[in-house]
Amino acid sequence: MRKQVAYLGPKGTYAEKAAHILSKLANFQTPLFVPCNGLHSVIKSIAYNNCDAAVVPIENSVEGGVTATLDALWKFPNIFINKAIVLPIKHALISDGELSIISEVLSHPQALAQCSEWLSENLPRAITLPTNSTSEAVNMVRGSKFRAAIGSKSLTQIEGLKELAFPINDVPGNCTRFVLLSNESNSYEANIASFAFSLRSNKPGALLKAINYIADFGFNMSKIESRPSKRELGEYIIYIDLEINNETDISSLLELQNQLKPLCNNFVNFGNYLSENIELD
Repeated sequence: MRKQVAYLGPKGTYAEKAAHILSKLANFQTPLFVPCNGLHSVIKSIAYNNCDAAVVPIENSVEGGVTATLDALWKFPNIFINKAIVLPIKHALISDGELSIISEVLSHPQALAQCSEWLSENLPRAITLPTNSTSEAVNMVRGSKFRAAIGSKSLTQIEGLKELAFPINDVPGNCTRFVLLSNESNSYEANIASFAFSLRSNKPGALLKAINYIADFGFNMSKIESRPSKRELGEYIIYIDLEINNETDISSLLELQNQLKPLCNNFVNFGNYLSENIELD
């Protein structure tokens, strides 16, 4: 049976590229790719078992964590990360008009943020308008002379559109980590362990005690990030990625998590998985 893989659509997004790469790495045979309108729709498709897997961005090197993904992982503890890839992101300014007359720039909020300095310098009077995806933005500027979209250079293949500038992202090394989600935890090779927790007490040293446990086990944290719990002001969820590399680490990881749990009001394990860097043509 063909696996259904949801991703942030429509076609032509970086998420679609990531979905194809991750499905191949997961050895899915002739998967059926399902474009969704918005990250929440992608997450719900896997959380409610409407698809077999889902591909979403989780972290950008410039803008940090993708909050919709982080919040969803916390909200739906039945979702696990199975694999991850890091894709280089190079944005183009795409339009049917000329750069000198562009007054509106459309794209996904992350893409707009990643190009904010370029826009300020080159189109200081242009209004930025958020869309659900870079691909949607490109479709929305078709036939308009004063609108432009930020997206993948490959999207210029859409009839009638042209590349006005490339690359326009503010940081040359801009990249995004995409993850493959499913309702089953990964039991294969892994180099990252991800989990999140909220502390039982909001007292001085409470978080330090948890961090010291991690240090005592000799794990290196490749990421630590906090998000509001949405329950009350001042209460936060701590998201952590640890580097792991062998069976000894896995057994130590389980012991670490067992020591952390008594400190936590809630603890959610997102799984252990392999993250790889990918070079695009």
